[in-house]
Amino acid sequence: MALSEMQRVHSPVDPVLYPLLAVVLITLGLLFTASFFIYEVTSSKFSRNIVRELATGGVASVLLGFGSLFLLLWTGVYV
Repeated sequence: MALSEMQRVHSPVDPVLYPLLAVVLITLGLLFTASFFIYEVTSSKFSRNIVRELATGGVASVLLGFGSLFLLLWTGVYV
């Protein structure tokens, strides 16, 4: 296959949006992390709900993971 026949690979997200996505996702991730921490500190040992803990921790983890990815892309570290 010749080079002229190949198609370019384009990012599914416009690179102009990397800074906005990084800031928004990291901010939301930190808010969910703070919510998780406050829930753990203020609830008693017997009133905790494992489903709520896993859901809050999972959402925080996903948001911080994608936020970190877009932060790396924003700074020029292409992963």
